[in-house]
Amino acid sequence: MAIGTMLSLFRKLSNTSRITPFRSGSEESAGAIIPMTGLLSTLVLAEHEGGLIKNSSLSAVEAAKSLGGDNSISLLLAGSGHSLKEAAEHAASSHPSVSQVLIADSDKFTYPLAEPWAKLVHLVQQSGGYSHIIAASGSFGKNILPRAAALLDISPITDVTKISGSNLFIRPIYAGNALSTVRYTGSSPCMLSIRATSFPVASETADLKSNAASIDQVDLSTLDEDESVAKSTYVKLSAQISERPDLGNARIVVTGGRGVKSAENFKMIDKLAEKIGAAVGATRAAVDAGFVPNDLQVGQTGKIVAPELYMAFGVSGAIQHIAGMRDSKIIVAVNKDADAPIFQVADYGLVGDLFDVIPELLEKLPEKK
Repeated sequence: MAIGTMLSLFRKLSNTSRITPFRSGSEESAGAIIPMTGLLSTLVLAEHEGGLIKNSSLSAVEAAKSLGGDNSISLLLAGSGHSLKEAAEHAASSHPSVSQVLIADSDKFTYPLAEPWAKLVHLVQQSGGYSHIIAASGSFGKNILPRAAALLDISPITDVTKISGSNLFIRPIYAGNALSTVRYTGSSPCMLSIRATSFPVASETADLKSNAASIDQVDLSTLDEDESVAKSTYVKLSAQISERPDLGNARIVVTGGRGVKSAENFKMIDKLAEKIGAAVGATRAAVDAGFVPNDLQVGQTGKIVAPELYMAFGVSGAIQHIAGMRDSKIIVAVNKDADAPIFQVADYGLVGDLFDVIPELLEKLPEKK
């Protein structure tokens, strides 16, 4: 269903509309940008699933592009068996900026554990001498980068949202209420985690079929010599199986907060999301209250999202939650409290009872096509 239809209906439901013209911080005082010198080469730590590279890893490639024009970008994949081979073939033609795909094929990488992956990064860096190492700021990157940085004796820069040069980066601080400009002056490599929502991948580059990059094997002969690789073991993965869009990549997100009041009432959020083909999100308060599992949490300690349309029902607007959704293109908020902070970042705000608004939306919205 078109987002325009959704907004048109929402305008009819609302007698008042609050529009905030500007929601991002200023970077006018960021300081001078140091010119890029020397040759650039970037190693991107990539995730794959079902034989495909995840969009967040392609966003990391987009971030690597921002470092400079003469940047040789290599994708590092690890795993075992047929799925790794399929992922490597997809990676080789997934983005025009990728010049090489490195694959580490071993049973040690069947699951993305931090210890073997960190040792792998250290091994590849020693042989490749990359100027930068980049990963998306998800559970995968946050798990691996700190340990890899310790092995390389460097300090990583996390949650980068903008790259202004090879050593100048912008990242949010104070739960996204301010932007900090960081100049890296340490030894090589410069290690970054980036927010995937800040580096969107153009649709035409996400499925490139020509000019495929080379695929090369990583020599893992010295990996078995490191005892730290075997310090952790995989136990199990607990995940919600759903036909809905992935929360991190959805075009539309419908979120419920403490105001939904119960897990039973949260089914209204599910129904609305189902009708418009949206992903479901929740605030930390809703998760802590047991309304939904924590993998639906949006915010500073949950998932960072930037959909085309973000709808918040019964969400007060704590700064920790806003930090996870403030980059959404259009924000719609429904809350009984006219002074709720969520209205300060909302493009459209309706002061009303969600238990009246959602049933009316369900009644009037057409079914998704």
